[in-house]
Amino acid sequence: MSKSFNFYKGKIYFIIRVEKTMDKIRKIKVTLKSRQTLEGAGVRLKRAFGYADELLDPFLLLDDFHSDDPRDYIAGFPWHPHRGIETITYMLYGKIEHGDSLGNGGVIEAGDVQWMTAGSGIIHQEMPKKGKNDSLLWGFQLWANLPASHKMMDPKYRDVKSSQIPEVSLNENKVKVKIVSGELNGVKGPMEDIITDPEYLDVTLIPHTEFNHPINEGYNVFAYTIEGEGYFDDKKEELVGKETLVIYRDGDTVNISTLEDGVRFLLISGKPIKEPVAWRGPIVMNTNEELSIAFEEYQNGTFIKHK
Repeated sequence: MSKSFNFYKGKIYFIIRVEKTMDKIRKIKVTLKSRQTLEGAGVRLKRAFGYADELLDPFLLLDDFHSDDPRDYIAGFPWHPHRGIETITYMLYGKIEHGDSLGNGGVIEAGDVQWMTAGSGIIHQEMPKKGKNDSLLWGFQLWANLPASHKMMDPKYRDVKSSQIPEVSLNENKVKVKIVSGELNGVKGPMEDIITDPEYLDVTLIPHTEFNHPINEGYNVFAYTIEGEGYFDDKKEELVGKETLVIYRDGDTVNISTLEDGVRFLLISGKPIKEPVAWRGPIVMNTNEELSIAFEEYQNGTFIKHK
């Protein structure tokens, strides 16, 4: 499709033709299976990624904790510090009890999200709870970096209940999308005004279905498969199964489709920060000097800056 615009200057007419370009479907850069690891006080989980990468920036880590054996998770994550990041915990099954140095406390359950901005420093704990009739615990924790300008912002905690997370149905109910943050078809998720402008979607496709979704060009985007399998770009060269990280190249649209099986996945994107990353354990800063200061403050009791 093209459009022509005529305008007059003196005795000469100029014609400018503007061509409408096709969507730039993002291609897969790499797919990676999540790997088992131990975290916290001995929690067995699968790590999709846990490193600073320019193709994942501003995101640093994604953990998938999924077990029906309480011995794999009951030790939990006792009191520990964070600075310079945001942690986003999304529950599918089970319960986690939260407490922090801001005085927040409570339980997040199936479908709930805990969005914690550590900023200048927060100390918290996350302790899984075994259900009375079901021992299954399943959820995800994502770490999002903060830019240097916001590393030392005041920390805050937001508890989002499942009832606050909208679900949009598309393509005659063949596609269902839960919107934690971002916007789809004019529907916005409850998490807004986040510094790195993240979009966090939980997407389900039934068999023989296609899903196209626009992503800001220049933003980084990845998918993580929860269940089933599907193709994650229009080349359809690799059928991606569960518990797999899909890292994309640049473009303005993602294309996901299914064959005989459906697929459920997280689709997450954000504006890259493009700053140096100095990272040790639960603290992420821009320089090693800032890291040393943070750990020194934690040891001498001056880590917490908030009232």
